[in-house]
Amino acid sequence: MNTKDLYMKRNAVCGVALMIGASVIGAACLPSVARAAEPALEQVAVFNAGDDGYAQHRIPGLVVTDKGTLLAYCEARRSMKSDWCAIDVYLRRSTDGGRTWSTAAKIVTPPADVQQNAVALAQHLARPGEVTVNNPVAIVDHDAGVVHFLYCIEYARCYYMRSTDDGVTWSDPVDITDSAFGPFRGDYDWKVIATGPAHGIQLTHGDHKGRLVVPIWMSTGTGGHAHRPSAVSVIYSDDHGGTWRRGDIVVAHPQPINPSETVVVQLADGRVMLNIRHEGSGDTGAKDAPRYRAVSISDDGATNWSAIRYDPALPEPICMGSIARVTRAGVNGADRNAIVFVQPHNPTGRERRNVSVKVSYDEGATWPVMRTLEPGISGYSDVAAAPDGTIYVLYERGAVAGSHYNPATLTLARFNLAWLNEKQ
Repeated sequence: MNTKDLYMKRNAVCGVALMIGASVIGAACLPSVARAAEPALEQVAVFNAGDDGYAQHRIPGLVVTDKGTLLAYCEARRSMKSDWCAIDVYLRRSTDGGRTWSTAAKIVTPPADVQQNAVALAQHLARPGEVTVNNPVAIVDHDAGVVHFLYCIEYARCYYMRSTDDGVTWSDPVDITDSAFGPFRGDYDWKVIATGPAHGIQLTHGDHKGRLVVPIWMSTGTGGHAHRPSAVSVIYSDDHGGTWRRGDIVVAHPQPINPSETVVVQLADGRVMLNIRHEGSGDTGAKDAPRYRAVSISDDGATNWSAIRYDPALPEPICMGSIARVTRAGVNGADRNAIVFVQPHNPTGRERRNVSVKVSYDEGATWPVMRTLEPGISGYSDVAAAPDGTIYVLYERGAVAGSHYNPATLTLARFNLAWLNEKQ
């Protein structure tokens, strides 16, 4: 009996149906994934299109706190039209490994005097009076025992807040735009800024232990969707979120074309690796970038980024991916390193489908293992790992009826390395 059949049989006995639209799993019927000897996978919808009057929920983010709490957050969008509609940030908490979830809560209230982004209005991308809150990013601080949270408003201002109680309450937001993004203007005259999305990281070892790192992208707003052309960098903090600084620009259009949503992981040797979305067409005659994810590495997670390389194991469908460390040899009893990467695996086209999890045991040099979570329509994701080896992926799954790609749910998948390595 394969894993899927075993799982369905278990649920049939327990009388539990895990399907799109479910919000709570019967805890008594679920195994402990991390402790189970056999491969195990469970999936449940966390946010559903139509919940609380929102047309869709997009841009998932996910972290596991030091207390084991899962924080799942996203953009709750009033319409399906674009990234520039009325958008709020919503969050749900789980203290039992994703089995049950708190009621979804709006955690960001924009200032009363928000000005809409002029480039979006000029391109008729936004309706007057609609405020966009975009690109939420959480970071677990293992030293300070807090969760940091960044987000942008109108792709124009960046804010920071923190929680000291695992996401139950949040501090008043602080505008960090001038300190974190203002210094970029000498190199790149941005009109649009975005953090992440997904999650940032805290460096856990090496010379810069404790540093908080958040990938960002910027645009002059003169091109398509006011998100192009674009450039990628990071912002970072060395005082537990007290102050934020800019890093070096990593890449900028046109080499590769429109680099944007970027994810980050610390390597076992202490260096920091970025994995970058871009829009290269693979047209070698035009000396264009290949249609693979771009990778760059820095010794300190902020400066002196390496020339990018393109990873042929990670085809680029022009979609956000996500990355996280699962194990580091010698830590928490692990005997080897493991990093996971999640993306729509579509080597032949750009359609967002076939969200799959890939595993690297050599710090991103190769990705010998891949398993699919959703073969159908599926897109953005975020991945997090608990110290016991349990892996969680929150991802866009399915499509609202009548739409080409407006996610029906943000679904949480919960599994272990044994499931990833199980022979098909």
